[in-house]
Amino acid sequence: MNRQLLNYDFQRIQDKWLPVIQELGPFNVSNEPGEKPRKYVLDMFPYPSGDLHMGHAEAFSMGDVMARYWRLRGYEVLHPIGWDSFGLPAENAAIKRGVDPKEWTYANIAQQRASFQKYAPSFDWNRILHTSDPEYYRWNQWLFLQMYERGLAYRKDSWVNWDPVDQTVLANEQVLADGTSERSGAVVVKKKLTQWYFKITDYADRLLDDLDKLEGKWPEKVLQMQRNWIGRSNGAAIKFEIDGRQDPVTVFTTRPDTLHGVTFMVVAPDSELAAELVANAPEQVQRDFAEYLAKTQRQTDIERQSTDREKTGLFLERYAVHPLTGERLPIWAGDFVLADYGHGAVMSVPAHDQRDLDFALRFKLPVRCVLEVRDDNGELLPDPAESGVAVSGDGVLINSGELNGLTKAAAIKKQLELLAWQGKGTAATNYRLRDWLISRQRYWGTPIPVLHGADGEIRPVAVAELPVLLPDAAGLDLQPKGTSPLGAADLWRQVVAADGTEWQRDPDTMDTFVDSSWYFLRFLSPHDETRAFDPAAANSWGPVDQYVGGVEHAILHLLYARFITKVLHDLGYLDFDEPFNELLNQGMVLLDGSKMSKSKGNLVEFAEQLRENGADALRVALIFAGPPEDDIDWADISVQGAAKFLARAWRLSQDVTAKPGVDFTLGDKKLRASTHKLLSQIPELIEQYKFNVVVARLMEQVNVTRKAIDGAVGAGDAAVRESVETIAIGLSMFAPYTAEDMWQNLGYEPTVALASLPEADISLTVSEQITVAVQVDGKMRAHLELPADTSEADAQRAVLSDNRVQRALAGREIVKVIVRLPRIISIASKTV
Repeated sequence: MNRQLLNYDFQRIQDKWLPVIQELGPFNVSNEPGEKPRKYVLDMFPYPSGDLHMGHAEAFSMGDVMARYWRLRGYEVLHPIGWDSFGLPAENAAIKRGVDPKEWTYANIAQQRASFQKYAPSFDWNRILHTSDPEYYRWNQWLFLQMYERGLAYRKDSWVNWDPVDQTVLANEQVLADGTSERSGAVVVKKKLTQWYFKITDYADRLLDDLDKLEGKWPEKVLQMQRNWIGRSNGAAIKFEIDGRQDPVTVFTTRPDTLHGVTFMVVAPDSELAAELVANAPEQVQRDFAEYLAKTQRQTDIERQSTDREKTGLFLERYAVHPLTGERLPIWAGDFVLADYGHGAVMSVPAHDQRDLDFALRFKLPVRCVLEVRDDNGELLPDPAESGVAVSGDGVLINSGELNGLTKAAAIKKQLELLAWQGKGTAATNYRLRDWLISRQRYWGTPIPVLHGADGEIRPVAVAELPVLLPDAAGLDLQPKGTSPLGAADLWRQVVAADGTEWQRDPDTMDTFVDSSWYFLRFLSPHDETRAFDPAAANSWGPVDQYVGGVEHAILHLLYARFITKVLHDLGYLDFDEPFNELLNQGMVLLDGSKMSKSKGNLVEFAEQLRENGADALRVALIFAGPPEDDIDWADISVQGAAKFLARAWRLSQDVTAKPGVDFTLGDKKLRASTHKLLSQIPELIEQYKFNVVVARLMEQVNVTRKAIDGAVGAGDAAVRESVETIAIGLSMFAPYTAEDMWQNLGYEPTVALASLPEADISLTVSEQITVAVQVDGKMRAHLELPADTSEADAQRAVLSDNRVQRALAGREIVKVIVRLPRIISIASKTV
């Protein structure tokens, strides 16, 4: 044997196998039904903002583990790749560099594609899509028309979130908790515009209730974030007459039982109701209101609703009428009320709502207690007007007529009956969720397929005339100015219909979350020119079995994809109404505790790591660093250590002398027991996303096998071949190049990725000894050999007395110890 082959050379191995795998195309699958069961594994597709980075390296290695695992289990696996290639970053980068967004975008796609191919994820390269291709966004426009035809797409004037840097509208979900834009970081302001919306609120109940189907399949954190965002509240819609106004104003409340405690009403300064109420007010009130409105519009929603700031307000010199008592209630404008909450008006019960109480005390408004609440000692809580602390909770109703003496639940029921009988209110449900604002005042996106007539008439573009192509960027001023650059594309905008009438194209483009809301379906028939996707293929492959991506998409992308899937289901295109069955959120790759950033100079270059250490070592190092969902710090990652492990594994395949097909049952029983223990553990560990533990077990098996070869067992033993074949198959999930070379060394044709994971012989795994893996804060620190009958308490004591574990816990306090014999003991700790 050529001696240089005894040395593990990752570059030689990569260069050898990359063209072979590309030529074989082993991961390309057909839509034609076959004998194998199917799995659809999908990674959240990347945005082409430059070359791949370490976040991509981690995320796509996780998805690839799942795709490769299910192939080893005998499944036909669809694992496609594409690019989310429309959007603001490309447009802003193009403006900065003075180039066409298309040129910048597709150059980056080419770079990322080349890097992906070296990194060796098991993609079906025949199904590539780019959302900025007309062949793709044509079907975005088709989807819009489907929504418009069914009343799910509509246009209205409204106050919107405005990014003053990117000069475009943001959906509520794109505004961060601190009131800044998730894209530019600018403080978001309010601006009134005519915009297109998708009516996601029609699906609010289903979007909320169907989260129950995903329990145990999606991270609980994500489910809770979506529940909170949809924000369903049950209560009552109560009608308040307004002096001098023909129609009553309907106000939603979750506590109709406290209606007798209402002493004033507050409306949002930027609501249509406020503008109407002040229209006929005295001139001084109008001037004061205009000043107050301008001040309000300079504040973020977060600032307006902060409980820490002093309440501000303006009396509008108008009155509402209490629906039960007939009492006249002063109407104030207050910036803590938001215009998109109901009618932009709230009934104020200051004794039992702290926000209302702060407002009442600030402006010396009446405080009427209608709820008697006692503390844990049975003592009545003090009067809020005196204590400054609102009284909330269940309690017993007082000063409330027929409700006196009733508890909360009984009082709410009675109050709803009284309101319904008088025609003053009814039971109602309210949602935090607002309709999806899809209009964007930027160039690099899907044109909205609508024509506008001079008289205001709206005409949707015919499906046969799709796609409405983006005009060439040459000659267009893409600098953000608050209006869409497409508005200046005069030749493009002007349309003469067949009947001779003149129209103008809509100048806005769609939110790019429309693109990603259904892309998983386009992968099923990406080259079909006749339809968005093949329903038969969608129902055969879908829903996606395993979805992998960052938790930052918990609300935006995932909620929109769920909505669009339900719409397409209702239209008869899909048999399923949830897009993603299982969800894995990977953590972030940090550097010295901080998020990597090129601008801040704390960046580990993906290309450099690929060049210096190879794809396999990088993949193994990232996966071994900790559980997929945890953030990992590059400072704690040893790519060189991973490379040494791979070299040890690879050398095993050089040493095996037993021939392929040898009877494994004739091999060393102890080594076979270790091999089959590994085989018994892999399925459960992979399906529980414990990829790092599988790598740890492979490392153990390599060590055990090396000892067997160098010891009494010898390289020719059948059990040695069985073990090394198992290692090669297992490694194919994490280090595909190395595994492929090992497979060839063992005498097999490519590709190991399509081999079968052998079934474990459980009878071989029964042992008098157990090997317990020990994790400290998610990282493998030790493996202990213990008697098989060791109790959990004894195992815990043994682990805590181990020197390796004690070193890992130095200076830290143990928070929790989880014992799962015979496999693992996990220790959680914190800094003292």
